[in-house]
Amino acid sequence: MTSIGPEVSSDSSLRRSTAVIVVVLAAAVPRLAILARERDAILEEFVDKSDRFATTLVDHGTFGFLPGVPSAYTQPLYGWFLAGIYLPFGRSWLAVGLAQTLVAVATALVVLAIGTRLRSTGIGLAAALLTTLHPYVMWHDVHANRELLDGFLAALLTLCALVAYERRSLWLAALSGAVAGLAILGNARLFLLPLLVACYVAWRARPLGRAVLTALVVVGAAAVVVAPWVVRNGVEVGCYTITTDARALWKANNENTYRVLAGGGWIDDVPELPGAPPWPELAADLTLAGKPTMVDECAQMRLYRRKVLDFWREHPGEKARLMAQATRMLWSPVPSESDASGSGAARAARRTVEPAYVIALYVLAIAGLFLAPRHFATLALLLLAYNTAAAMVFAGTARYRVPWDFLLATLAAFALGAAWERVRERRGYAASGSSAPS
Repeated sequence: MTSIGPEVSSDSSLRRSTAVIVVVLAAAVPRLAILARERDAILEEFVDKSDRFATTLVDHGTFGFLPGVPSAYTQPLYGWFLAGIYLPFGRSWLAVGLAQTLVAVATALVVLAIGTRLRSTGIGLAAALLTTLHPYVMWHDVHANRELLDGFLAALLTLCALVAYERRSLWLAALSGAVAGLAILGNARLFLLPLLVACYVAWRARPLGRAVLTALVVVGAAAVVVAPWVVRNGVEVGCYTITTDARALWKANNENTYRVLAGGGWIDDVPELPGAPPWPELAADLTLAGKPTMVDECAQMRLYRRKVLDFWREHPGEKARLMAQATRMLWSPVPSESDASGSGAARAARRTVEPAYVIALYVLAIAGLFLAPRHFATLALLLLAYNTAAAMVFAGTARYRVPWDFLLATLAAFALGAAWERVRERRGYAASGSSAPS
């Protein structure tokens, strides 16, 4: 049977088992401690709207804001994930926190597998620890936000794409495409990602026909995963789309956006479009308050999408400013926007520990670019560039970057590994009475 990881000896397996235990503990213990401290805020502060979708699905069998009114106003994956928790365990902070801790552990183990495959168990261990002990990520992982699944699927996609590239395997190419499809269902901004992954996976395939087939398999597998949701939206909502929430894109692309973000606000604080009808979530709130309000999600989607295209065409200079602002906010080591929530200690850590950690990660990752295997460094740069481009189109903030920080952590692990080898060499020369090399 084909294995997705490299073959190892029994001694290496023993070391890997130790690394697995260390990674599991490093991922789980801090998150459980944060979970206990933040339990009152887990399902109360800055909760993704998928929580409401999940509750309606479990209670009434409808994926939407209201019973009997299907909606496509969000990407579905995180809502399905929460519904899978709420159905057997109820909507509780403990159930959500424990389930999300398990996902965080799984993400760290995938990163361990990536680093181990690329070089050694030591590199994998360093990469996993740098990923999972990221201060902001530890806090964010136990709160109800969909980026948790984004990070897991990004790491899994990276592992699958690496192995598919190395082995030139069609079934692994299909697996990569399927994971990319799941990632799209979690984050619609990734809808072009299968094309990038297809080019990467097919790059080494020979002859040309095989390369084309490999690329088509990646894109086709992604389409197979996404298509049922798109068809559902066409049948039940009225338009074939991943999400009807073009309002969020407009919020990030209008004449007021730059001013609001520069003043420390978030796109939620951008003034509403004058004369626009209530958006689906507001309409649901009005209905529940005794003021029945129906909306056409598809018409709203087209309205906001048209406004965005008009803004890009009529204000290219302002859009360029927004792109620069989004990039700066995405890569800033100091979190902003909703990241200012939490206890005083949490806020203080985000202003001190977090920036120091991220700056060190950036420096080490840049050094690691010259030390990591070229095919991984290339993939890492491609994925990071895609995420940056997506932020330029939409908006940038720390929580949109951190799902991809495992790539920086893996690169940084190679820099740390090289530094450790250098120290060992110097110690070896000192022990033998020789002069260390300059």
